[in-house]
Amino acid sequence: MVSRVIPVEPFDLVIFGGTGDLAMRKILPGLYRRYWAGQLPEEARIVGASRHDMPDEEYRATIREAIEEFAIEGGDDAEKIEGFLKLLSFVAVDATGERGWPELAGKIRDGVIHAYYFSVAPRLFGDLAERLHGHKMAGDDTRIVVEKPFGHDLGSAQDLNATLRRYFAEKQIYRIDHYLGKETVQNLMAVRFGNILFEPLWNALYIDHIQVTVAETVGVAGRGTYYDRAGAMRDMMQNHLMQLLCLMAMEPPHHFEPDAVRDEKLKVIRALDPAQPEDIVRGQYTGAEGIDSYAVDVGDEKSTTESFIAMKLHISNWRWKGTPIYVRTGKRLKARASEIAVVFKHPPHSIFGHKANERRGNVLVIRLQPNEGMNLRVTIKEPGPGGMRLIEVPLDMSFAEALGEEAAEVPDAYERLIMDVIRGDQTLFMRGDEVEAAWGWVDPIVARWEEDGDRPQLYQPGTAGPEESLMLMYREGRRWRDIEE
Repeated sequence: MVSRVIPVEPFDLVIFGGTGDLAMRKILPGLYRRYWAGQLPEEARIVGASRHDMPDEEYRATIREAIEEFAIEGGDDAEKIEGFLKLLSFVAVDATGERGWPELAGKIRDGVIHAYYFSVAPRLFGDLAERLHGHKMAGDDTRIVVEKPFGHDLGSAQDLNATLRRYFAEKQIYRIDHYLGKETVQNLMAVRFGNILFEPLWNALYIDHIQVTVAETVGVAGRGTYYDRAGAMRDMMQNHLMQLLCLMAMEPPHHFEPDAVRDEKLKVIRALDPAQPEDIVRGQYTGAEGIDSYAVDVGDEKSTTESFIAMKLHISNWRWKGTPIYVRTGKRLKARASEIAVVFKHPPHSIFGHKANERRGNVLVIRLQPNEGMNLRVTIKEPGPGGMRLIEVPLDMSFAEALGEEAAEVPDAYERLIMDVIRGDQTLFMRGDEVEAAWGWVDPIVARWEEDGDRPQLYQPGTAGPEESLMLMYREGRRWRDIEE
């Protein structure tokens, strides 16, 4: 199979924070890969902007190094790199003052798509939005992209939304969550709504429980200042895990278009029951040989911020009432792995009796990273004589194996989402009321921890987290899937 790359319309893209880590590791290498794949027109223009003075040639040299390091596909194609670098320029801009804005405005062309990526601290969003309008660089069809964290709680998220809406309509605001750009996340919708096989079974009558796991082997060193203010609940649960939960649990939208999809996601958040204290486990990693503890990484020996969280959740609607959903995420765990596991109920009656060993249920596993793909565990007879012995086997599909060369051409999350911005497609971006609803659910949990002086349970690096998180499922006769790549 050969993938079909459709070029986007000519555009001007300004990246505020154009010398920052995200721009160097993800945004610009991702744009280069889209150029390498033939999706960016030669008429495209990309402008890096930050407060640092830098000639165009120095900026291009810096981006060349980033491409060679982070653009796996095409990072050694000298001719393509040169072609891409010709699209780039740089302007030193003061987000809170007037320096550089007339020069930046002079680079914005008429008759093309205008997009602005706010890869900066949220406190600067309002200043950037105000100056874009003040210098007549924003029209009715302008798009702005804003990164997380989108607020620290409900109140700050509402303030940020109000600030942006003073200058831009909701249809112009693209709140990016890179998890939604992953190929497998979108395939979750395709599997559910594109196949008659699964959707009739996708409910509490047939599903015993669901597990969502996002495990990382790295700690928080280098991000300690931010992370110690956020923790796993604010950094992961409020956005990434909540979005995965919504896509997994939502009702079929009437059409695959932005507001129809986001309407259904919002209904899931609003149907979430308040999480009970006994259904939440917080953890914090300790030190080990050659590994610093969380407290050392954040520079606070008394920190009570969680680097791990596991929760049992319930959705109170007709589809999911009675089916628990278990979510967990953490740093310094035993492997890097992200997956959704849908565990179906056992057959209501076993015709094979005790000779068949214990009854087994089917499990559908959607792997988000690494090695994106899907796995359906089914029960069959073990080959050979000796009676009816049942074993479990996987029907396994990794994108790399199933799609061959085409899998290598699949853009990563940032590539896909930036192209969606240029196309004006908000389907995979969060709407303002979604963000606020998620914070409205998270805030009471965090407030209770702060009021009670709750301290996380300690766990060793390289494990599956605190022992208490295992008991979250053991007490109901269930168990977490192993965390493994």
